[in-house]
Amino acid sequence: MGSMAVEQAAGAGSDLRSMTGFADGRWEQGEWSWTADIRSVNGRGLDLRLRVPDWISGLEPELRKRLQGRLARGSVSVNIRVSRSDSTGGARIDEAGLAAALEKIRHIEAAAHSTGVSLGGTRASDVAAMRGVLDVSDAGGEDVEGLRAAMLDSFEVLLGAFETDRAREGAALHSVISAQLDQIEELTAKARGVADARFDGVKAAMQRALARLLDVAEVPDEARLTQELAMIAVKNDVTEEMDRLHSHIAAARSLMGDGGAVGRKFDFLMQEFNREANTLCSKAQSTDLTAVGLDLKAVIDQMREQVQNVE
Repeated sequence: MGSMAVEQAAGAGSDLRSMTGFADGRWEQGEWSWTADIRSVNGRGLDLRLRVPDWISGLEPELRKRLQGRLARGSVSVNIRVSRSDSTGGARIDEAGLAAALEKIRHIEAAAHSTGVSLGGTRASDVAAMRGVLDVSDAGGEDVEGLRAAMLDSFEVLLGAFETDRAREGAALHSVISAQLDQIEELTAKARGVADARFDGVKAAMQRALARLLDVAEVPDEARLTQELAMIAVKNDVTEEMDRLHSHIAAARSLMGDGGAVGRKFDFLMQEFNREANTLCSKAQSTDLTAVGLDLKAVIDQMREQVQNVE
């Protein structure tokens, strides 16, 4: 296929994949040469934005198909620019097509300006890639078909490099999230210890509540008394919250080892983490336990930010 160069980074062996990644390369075949790049950031779903030569029939839909088969989430941009050496005459510019393309650009820029939207400058290569600007009929259908096949082959190389870069970013995420889970586990254990230590204080609070009940004009019946004591006990017991936090920690570690696109599941799990931490703080009845609960909420919030980048 001629000379090529693709920049990529080696993955660090992680089951998590990041939605952030980048890869680019340059290829040549005969009189043709092209550059391509893929870049992505996090997104709620899979959003594909392709800027490719539309005079190469069937190229864009095939690229979309391959991207959809390999990626699950992320805002992904693909840019491909093709040129032909002057020694063969190059592709002829279609004057009518060029005029139509420039008119479209003028209309878009005017509409953007009227709404206060600032657009970047339009490059000649961007105009050349628009449909109808280049007339490649003199290149021969077989030549363009061969170019299309070569570009699809090169795209597989580029996509592999892109996935490697996302895996590298995923390995970094894995390390950070693992450390945060360790912190959450330590704080949950600390919360359990603080909760056990405050038992005498809770018992005294229940005794005071019982005394208030017995000090009313009409002493409640045994059933009512039992119900009130049970409600006080439930309001002060945080055992279930800590048990669920431990369960969520185990679930998160399991997700990290599952591989594939687990980001959405992680998003839901972070909501559960946050719910338990909030409940723990609301039921603390202790400055020490409240402090631990606030530390938990801080780490969980930091972890949620990292999870937003998981595919």
